[in-house]
Amino acid sequence: MTLEVLVSSVNRECDELIESMHLASDAVIINQGRQHEYTERTKENYRIKYYGFCEKGVGLSRNNALLRATGDIVLFSDEDIVYDEGYREKVLKAFAENPGADMLLFNFRVPKERQTYHIDKKTKIHALNCGRYPTYSFALRRERLHKCGVTYSLLFGGGAKYSAGEDSLFIKDCLRAGMKIYALPVELGCELERESSWFRGYTEKFFFDRGVLYHFLYGRWAYLFGARFVLAKKSFMCKDVSAAKAWKLLKQGIKEGKR
Repeated sequence: MTLEVLVSSVNRECDELIESMHLASDAVIINQGRQHEYTERTKENYRIKYYGFCEKGVGLSRNNALLRATGDIVLFSDEDIVYDEGYREKVLKAFAENPGADMLLFNFRVPKERQTYHIDKKTKIHALNCGRYPTYSFALRRERLHKCGVTYSLLFGGGAKYSAGEDSLFIKDCLRAGMKIYALPVELGCELERESSWFRGYTEKFFFDRGVLYHFLYGRWAYLFGARFVLAKKSFMCKDVSAAKAWKLLKQGIKEGKR
C-alpha cells in the first residue's frame, strides 16, 4: 500500500510546508488564496504535488486534493500539523492490521484548549460518537471512498457560509455509505498552536451555526442534542451570550437547516 497526505493550506509556500510539517511520504498540497499554479517536489523518493488556487474554502480544498490523489491510503492534514518520524509506517501498519476497516482515526498532540478527543483504546465509530474528531485524524482507503461517492460539504468549515462541522458531516456521510470506521490509540504527530482561521469566540453566530450543523448531523434529534450541548457547556461558553440566548439561537439555526 502507498500513503498520500492531503494538505489544506492558505498562502503557504511548497518548500516551507514540506519542511515545517516534516512530510516524509507522497503528498498533495492545496494552497488557497494564491494564483493558479502547479509544481512538484521530490523528497527521499516521495512525490509531493503542490497546487495553488484562488478560491478559498476548506471543504473545496479537501475535495480538490481528493480529485488529484493517487495513493492507496489518504491521510487528511492541515498546514499546522507536524508529523513524527515514522508516521507513514504507522498508518500503513494500522491498515494492514485492520483489513476490514475503510477508515481509521489517529491521535495527535494538541494544545489543551483545542483538544476535543483522545483515543485510549480501539473504538468502533458510529452515529452517536462520531462528532468530535478533527479532519487531520482521518485516514481512508481512497478507492473505497470514491466508490461511496462521499465528499466534503461546501456549506461548513473555514471559508464557508457556516463556520465549522465539515469534519463531523464527512464521518456521518461515510457511516451512512456503509464504511467501517475505527479509532486507534496510535499517535502520528502534533498540532501547532495558532490563531484559528474561523473561531472568533462563543458568539451569536457560533450558536446559530451550531444549530444548522445539528440539523444535518442529528435530524429529528437535533433539538435534544442541542439542549444537551448548551447545558453541558454553558459554564464556559455562555459568558458573552447567555444560555437562554444561546439556546434560542441554536433553535433558529436548526430551523434554517430544515429550510
